[in-house]
Amino acid sequence: MELKEYRQELDRIDSELVRLFAERMGVAADIALWKQANGMRVLDLRREKEKLRAVEEQSPEELREYTSALFSLIMELSRSRQNRILNPQSAETLAIEKALRDTPQLFPETAMVACQGVEGAYSGIACEKLFARPNIFYFSTFDAVFSAIEKGLCRYGVIPVENSTAGTVNAVYDLMRKHDFRIVRSVRVKVDHNLLVRPGTKPEDIREIYSHPQAIAQCAAFLQTMPKVKVIPCENTALAAKMAAESTEPGIAALSSRACSRLYGLDILKSDVQDSGNNYTRFICISRELEIYPGANRTSLMVVLPHEPGSLYRLLSRFNALGINLTKLESRPMPERSFEFMFYFDFDTSVYSPRFIQLMGELGELTDEYEYLGSYSEVI
Repeated sequence: MELKEYRQELDRIDSELVRLFAERMGVAADIALWKQANGMRVLDLRREKEKLRAVEEQSPEELREYTSALFSLIMELSRSRQNRILNPQSAETLAIEKALRDTPQLFPETAMVACQGVEGAYSGIACEKLFARPNIFYFSTFDAVFSAIEKGLCRYGVIPVENSTAGTVNAVYDLMRKHDFRIVRSVRVKVDHNLLVRPGTKPEDIREIYSHPQAIAQCAAFLQTMPKVKVIPCENTALAAKMAAESTEPGIAALSSRACSRLYGLDILKSDVQDSGNNYTRFICISRELEIYPGANRTSLMVVLPHEPGSLYRLLSRFNALGINLTKLESRPMPERSFEFMFYFDFDTSVYSPRFIQLMGELGELTDEYEYLGSYSEVI
């Protein structure tokens, strides 16, 4: 046979597959209505396992792995259609629709904003990228920032969640489950660390360097060139600069930003000492109320899945079935449950997309519990 003839044969088979797929989805829709009338859930895990074993046995041995993957996806698509028929709107989608109606068209230019650290912190720089005229209140811990939002002391808070070289800020992700908040925007801030000292300090005078643990990790190669210097972690890079400026002891330095050198009257002994020039920190802007501004195309979730084989796969398959791009998956242990985890998802799709509404309507069927953290856009 010629290639053209092979392709014609494939086209014939594909046409038959499409017809049979449409027929199968029609039957799945009928089953959904029957389950609804008889008070049954869409997912019947035992039936799915039996079905997968049956089709694998019918398949040639060398194709069993492919057959299993194909039918797993088909069943995922069937469940998606069934959920769409039975749950056209969930409580969450109704709340999202209300937020879309009630949120102003423009992100505010000024607001009371909570940040962790002291003046000059990268959180403050992130604030100034998000708001034209922020009124910034600094708190000593991330926990205090979340609490300030919950208690209504500030309308917004700005919190770091990940760095392009040092990774996730685990302390923040652990606090997310503890607090009630929504994400309304995110922003990326370029991070450039500099060795700051009081005027007149020479390299050979330095005895101690202060900075945030992530900044220390990001400057590991530079710090290895100063083996006799003691490196001391502190709450953030701006506080490190403030400590260096206020110290009465000689030889105290800080790894901090160029802005902090101006703010605290310090000299830049060496600039850009981070290991990577492509060093960015991502911050989220949080609020107590759900606000969804025009252009929102990223969504964040916290999810607890059934503690059973395949539960994460089923959720990931739903993203795949709906053609939704998953941009972050993070797991954090739940102390109250031995060897069980909370999962954090970021995914990209417009909040106006039918796929987004469909996914939100199906989460209850796929999870033990979930928390919708918000839909937003990112400032770069």
